[in-house]
Amino acid sequence: MLRSLFSGISGLRAHQAMMDVTGNNIANVNTTGFKSSQTVFQDTMSQMLKAAGVPQGGNAGTNPSQVGLGTRVAAVTTNFGQGSAQTTGRSTDLMIQGDGFFAVDAQGETLFTRSGAFSFDTDGNLSTSDGGKVQGWSANNGVVNTNVPVGAIVLPVGDVLDPKATDRAKIAGNLPVAAATGTIAPTSIKIYDAKGVESDMALSFTKRIDGDWDVATTSGALTATGGGPILPIKFTDGSKPDLADFVFTPAGPPIGAPIAVDVSGLTSFDGATATATAVSQSGFRMGSLQAFSLSPDGTLIGVFSSGRKENLAQVALSTFNNPGGLEKVGGSMFRTTVNSGLSQMGAAGSGGRGLLASGTLEMSNVDLAQEFTNLIVAQRGFQANSRVITTSDSILEDLVNLKR
Repeated sequence: MLRSLFSGISGLRAHQAMMDVTGNNIANVNTTGFKSSQTVFQDTMSQMLKAAGVPQGGNAGTNPSQVGLGTRVAAVTTNFGQGSAQTTGRSTDLMIQGDGFFAVDAQGETLFTRSGAFSFDTDGNLSTSDGGKVQGWSANNGVVNTNVPVGAIVLPVGDVLDPKATDRAKIAGNLPVAAATGTIAPTSIKIYDAKGVESDMALSFTKRIDGDWDVATTSGALTATGGGPILPIKFTDGSKPDLADFVFTPAGPPIGAPIAVDVSGLTSFDGATATATAVSQSGFRMGSLQAFSLSPDGTLIGVFSSGRKENLAQVALSTFNNPGGLEKVGGSMFRTTVNSGLSQMGAAGSGGRGLLASGTLEMSNVDLAQEFTNLIVAQRGFQANSRVITTSDSILEDLVNLKR
């Protein structure tokens, strides 16, 4: 039989595979997180008609004469280029801006995906539309440790944040150097005891006749190294007080532990009015989870009714030495293979991993213009190989008709 007949058949098979790949790309043009594929051809073994000859006896060397035996599909490669962004407004929709994959526990098997269309189920698990649990790290007292094994990310729906007694506070602002003697600058801040009971820490700064200031309180007692209950604050050059901090002890209720008050942020420059203000304190009352948000590094931040914000968990991202070695398993999911390398878990924005965008999804990276061009190329290649088969058949027919 003619070699061209079998070459044409191999060309039909290869271009049919190219049509299948191109058709699948076009079918998934709107699939979230889909990565397009490309068909790579290579020729098959060639038959040797005449081997190469070396120069000898005054004659030049000769090149080999070979006839190819057709083509085959060498590989179907995956394009992991970034897809376009689609804004959804859903806070649980996540898009990876850069490299990396979400890790998902699908019935005990860890799969990987670029599709960030997630939601919370009735138990608070961050999950995919197929029920896979998104993997990450849970926080302990607001601290996320990314050096421990990953697990399911759970939103503590219905849980409460226990109260915390105030043990630190900070005062900052300016006490005018030109203020009149006896000028009083009051300030106060809410403080909490171990049960979350709220009270005021009231302080007042009074300008002394020698130009310095005194700090006193009507809601407890003040102590510092070398004095109390009225403490002098001296400014040597206006930029920093000699008294860096003092201790405030509530008189009750509530009667709590002493509170370290940082006044190193006070200044005494020229100014119209006193601006010394209590700017922060470390305690809070009990609160229930009201809302949440996701930061670019994948941290799930809970907002509680007490006004407190606390880290709840962090989404993990995976990278691979060879992403092209991953196996597609459907549902926009990938599985590791012996050629992809092991999953390298880490936080978004670290180790070459991309950042996360909340309320946005990564769409398919299929280029329709390129795919329609590939359709034409595949169709014409198929037609050309069909013509080779037709022509080969005509030659065989002429050969048979030599004997009539």
